Amino acid sequence: MRKQIAAANWKMNLSKNEADSLLDQLVASELNLSENQSAIFAVPAIYIPLAIQKLAGKQQMFVAAQNCHQKANGAYTGEIAASMYASVGVNHIVLGHSERREFFAESDSLLAEKTEAVLAIGSTPIFCCGEPLSIREAGTQNSFVEAQLKNALFQLSADQIIKVVIAYEPIWAIGTGKTATSAQAQEIHAYIRSVFASKYGQTVADQISILYGGSVKAANAKEIFSQPDVDGGLVGGASLIATEFTAIINALKS
Repeated sequence: MRKQIAAANWKMNLSKNEADSLLDQLVASELNLSENQSAIFAVPAIYIPLAIQKLAGKQQMFVAAQNCHQKANGAYTGEIAASMYASVGVNHIVLGHSERREFFAESDSLLAEKTEAVLAIGSTPIFCCGEPLSIREAGTQNSFVEAQLKNALFQLSADQIIKVVIAYEPIWAIGTGKTATSAQAQEIHAYIRSVFASKYGQTVADQISILYGGSVKAANAKEIFSQPDVDGGLVGGASLIATEFTAIINALKS
């Protein structure tokens, strides 16, 4: 079975004291992660040392960065390279979140560079894709998402692509309270897998974890995660509440 993942995206939230408290609550929660499951915490960069300290020794629990620069080093004030994250123990990096695409104009070509940079140092990209409401209403979400994947990832070899985690995020369902139905989630996750199968073959496509990200909460996680092509979730707001995110982790397929 593919790796089942519950990934928390804290975005730009929480004070240091709030982050400290949330991590303590999560560590104290009853989480029984199997070798096939992971809980990943994409925290603001300033809290990475704190999260690493709190999660030390916890099996199948990892700290992630929310972004990185595409270059290995250089005169890029304020930026952080993937290798810098790796040097402090962070080996998962979220790339191409819809907010990065919208507010920071990140293009598919830039994300191709970032993905290659993360893979080059042996870390795991969590690559985001997904459509806005206008595309969904027009019924062209499949071709829209397919273009994102092809433009940013199809330069990768088969050995590289199986190291990438995909996070499908319907932009119209992020922070809106709207959620794709489990059937809608399964439909596009299956389509995404077929896109990879067309390029790399079904055997490779079946090894790629594809997460759903769009108003996942404790109340709907189990139903969404039960779908055959949904391998967990990338969770925003609900990941800031310990009881909610614990329930979401426990909803992963075993």
